[in-house]
Formats: sequence, C-alpha cells, structure tokens
Amino acid sequence: MKHFEINEQYLQQQSVIHEFVDNFDVDGIPFGDQDRNSLKLFQIGDDVINIKSFRVPNFFNRLAYNFFRKSKAQRSFEYANKLIALGVGTPQPIAYFEFKSFLFFNKSYYVSEQLDCDLTYRELTLDLNFPNHEAILRAFTRFTYNMHEKGIHFLDHSPGNTLIKINNGSYEFSLVDLNRMEFKPLDFETRIKNFSRLTVHKSMIEIMSDEYAKCINEDYDKVYNLMLKYTKAFQERYYRKIRLKKRVFFWKKKYANRPTRSPL
Repeated sequence: MKHFEINEQYLQQQSVIHEFVDNFDVDGIPFGDQDRNSLKLFQIGDDVINIKSFRVPNFFNRLAYNFFRKSKAQRSFEYANKLIALGVGTPQPIAYFEFKSFLFFNKSYYVSEQLDCDLTYRELTLDLNFPNHEAILRAFTRFTYNMHEKGIHFLDHSPGNTLIKINNGSYEFSLVDLNRMEFKPLDFETRIKNFSRLTVHKSMIEIMSDEYAKCINEDYDKVYNLMLKYTKAFQERYYRKIRLKKRVFFWKKKYANRPTRSPL
C-alpha cells in the first residue's frame, strides 16, 4: 500500500513525482551523506528537487509507525509547513510517501525543493578564520533566538542541519532534517541546551552566549556557563556512545573469527 500527500502547488507534477519515488533506487543523482538515509536529486523542468529515502525502521518501529506514530517523512513534511507558516526558513515541502503492508511499515520518502546555499553551520566549526565568521555566528544566534521565541524546539539543531545563504552582507538561514521538532513555549534552560550539539570550540560558545544574552536580556556569565555545561555533557555522552559501539564491534569481530571445534 502506498500513502502520500502532495503540496497543492505541485499537483500538476504529481505523476512525475510518483515516478521518481517508484524508481528511486535506480534513478536520481546521489547527494550528501548516504550513511543512514539516502538522498537524491531529480529534475522537474528548471527545478531541482530533493528526495530523502528513510531506511526501513527496526521491527518495533515498523509496528509503531504503522499504527501509532507518524513516520519521519510525514513529520518532516508537516513540520516544514509549520516552519514556513511561522516565517522560519526551510526548503519548500513538496510531498511525502509511505509504503506499508497490512501489519508493517516499510519505507518512506520526503520530497522537498533543493535549496542552494553558500555554507552550513558546519563550515564555521571547521574553519574559525572563515570570512565574517563572528558576524555569521551572531546572526545564526539571533536566528535561533527568533526560532525559540516562536516556540520552535529543533531537537536536531546540529552543525549540518542549518543552511546559510550570504546575500549582500546579510545572512539567511534554513533548517533541514526536520523530523524531530517540538512546538511549545521554551524555558531558559531548554533554550540554552538547544545549543549543546553545535560546536566544541569555546570561542564560538563565547560568541553565541554573548549574542543570546543580549537577545534574551540575561547575564552573559549565566548563559555561557550553562551553554558550556550542556555542551560538555553532550560531548561526554557522544564519545561514550562511540566507545561502546567500538567495544561491541570488537567483541562481535572477535567471536565471529573464533575457530570452531571439529566434531570428535
């Protein structure tokens, strides 16, 4: 069974979009990181669209997505529409598709416009001498503050998920990878914790803390100490998880290579 919803602006291209999704495995141009999910670009006339194929979830989520929870593709589509309604940048949502059986959820796809950008936030973390680095970082912090003021809690607020367009000395920001968001009033600690995944550089934390303290009319030291605390806590969890995965991989490899005894 195939379930889908298409933005009314793209109804005339509906058959072409269906064809792209149905032939996703063999058509399209691969784009970006392909580790967890697969992204491909397709052409519709003069427009380029981006189709994200979410991998088949685990057994329990295949049941959950079929009966109890919205899929990542559906959430991405709905959250993108909410962001646009709230005046927050994100690529134009076009459609989402879900493939299900009677019992199990299988694959899903999110279709959006392909948005050109000059950089992502990640480049700011990799090159501290990037032109106008501080100005971009302060503008990004104001963007995040405005997002918080609108009751948007972007749970995947991480380096690769903000696209940045430079336009005559001003900066436009757009969010991608939208399937984990909350829409609610945010308290002070939640706001500051939302910066924890962005960078390990203290110099960047200092600038973001200074700009956010000005936006929220709060003491700089209070903002900085809390932002640093949450950043360190996130990094500790992140590297602990990596160490655990390495141990599991080591033991799996060790036991997989153990010689088996021949029967007597």
